[in-house]
Parts: sequence; C-alpha cells; structure tokens
Amino acid sequence: MLQAIHHVQLAMPEGGEDLARGFYSALLGLPEVAKPPRLAARGGCWFETGALRVHLGVEGDFRPARKAHPAFAVTDLPALVARLEAADVAVLPDDAIPGVARVYVADPFGNRIELIGT
Repeated sequence: MLQAIHHVQLAMPEGGEDLARGFYSALLGLPEVAKPPRLAARGGCWFETGALRVHLGVEGDFRPARKAHPAFAVTDLPALVARLEAADVAVLPDDAIPGVARVYVADPFGNRIELIGT
C-alpha cells in the first residue's frame, strides 16, 4: 500500500550539477547526499534532509517542467524569499488560495518550484 512520497525526481541538463548545488543546497538549504556509485555515473545529484528528498537526474532531451512541480513547506517563507531575491532568483507571489502564503520560483534549469509558508 502507498504510504508517502519517497522522493521527487526533477530533470536537468547534462553538466548542471554545480548550478543545482547552488540552488538546492546553497539557497534552499537542502544538503547534498552521495548517490549510489552505479547511479552517480549517470550524473545528476541528490539533496535530502529527513523525509524531504529531491533528486535531479540528467535528461538528454531536457525540457523544464513549467506546470508540474514539487511544493515545499517552508517555516520562514519571507526569509527564504529575501534570500532568493538577493541571489537574483525571480519570485512570483500567488494569492489564489485564501490564507495560504505561497510563491513560485524556477530552479536554474527552469523547473517550477512552489514554496508554501507553514
């Protein structure tokens, strides 16, 4: 039986690991973890903390996900938004759901990411 989402897999172009680290680790604060050796040979990188796991895999015919997206719960959304804006990441506020503070950003590859204040 299904219990939870184990991880989210996003695609990235070949050679984008350093950009991924700069965004997912340095800006979002997700620590990078080593991929198993057989998978590491494929490129990409994994970021994990507790039950939150984001894996980026290389896709030869890469196209960013502009509609489908992960949504991450954030304990201090204003602070994260300030950090992203200071790094010149475009932040798009969204007030479509009353009482829910949320924004959208794009990772360095154009994948849509939703951040929701908790």
